[in-house]
Amino acid sequence: MKPWPERRKHAEMFEAYVTNPGLYPELGVEAGETLKFPTTTEEVQALFSRIGIDGERYGEYFITSYDSDVLGLYDCLDEYAGLDELNYLAHILLKVREQGDIEKFEAAVAFGEHTDGAADLINLAQNLDCYDFYPGIGDDEALGRCYVEELDAIDIPEHIRSYFDYEAYGRDIDLNSDGNFVPGGYVLRNGEPFREYYAGREDIPEEYRICRTPARNEKEETRSILETIRQFKEARPAPHKDREGPSHEGR
Repeated sequence: MKPWPERRKHAEMFEAYVTNPGLYPELGVEAGETLKFPTTTEEVQALFSRIGIDGERYGEYFITSYDSDVLGLYDCLDEYAGLDELNYLAHILLKVREQGDIEKFEAAVAFGEHTDGAADLINLAQNLDCYDFYPGIGDDEALGRCYVEELDAIDIPEHIRSYFDYEAYGRDIDLNSDGNFVPGGYVLRNGEPFREYYAGREDIPEEYRICRTPARNEKEETRSILETIRQFKEARPAPHKDREGPSHEGR
């Protein structure tokens, strides 16, 4: 079994590279910065100001890439997610981590259901009781031993255990259950009903809504745009994936 990657020790679950798509076609300037989640309204507004999003002339943002040490999360997030939705997801994942269930969440993500975007992940993170996770179980023999020695699924007399075919027993369990081997262990759907807690942005609690239209100040607005152009002409843009898709209203 490969060791788990070292976890972030601070209150950060993932980050997104947020860009201003209006500057490039007009001025040939790529303006973008990394935003760490969870975040706050103040941090979002400060980032918008630095990359020239003012709510008027430049009112849209675009996410080009993500990064996280939560296994599998990167591949499930896309440019369609709004900042409020991402912030809500990050807060939920913080609670999952505090409860010691982040590896179970990673296993559920690797299982492959309910992983199509931030909305699915919000629901998945709140339905972890639908899954049983056995860390360190990486093959049929280990699965068979887990069921016999830890779960007492069948009673095998001690004097014949050395003759028992744990691998065949584990293979039979895997074939006849709704489970999969995933990085880190074995995950199993246990039959608990999957509930939809989140149906859309209207379900985001107010305390997690952080994307507000920046207040307009014409003098500061002009100064901010000019400063943004100067900074991003001089600086190398942060690395990010090439993605194409719709942008979001910065509000």
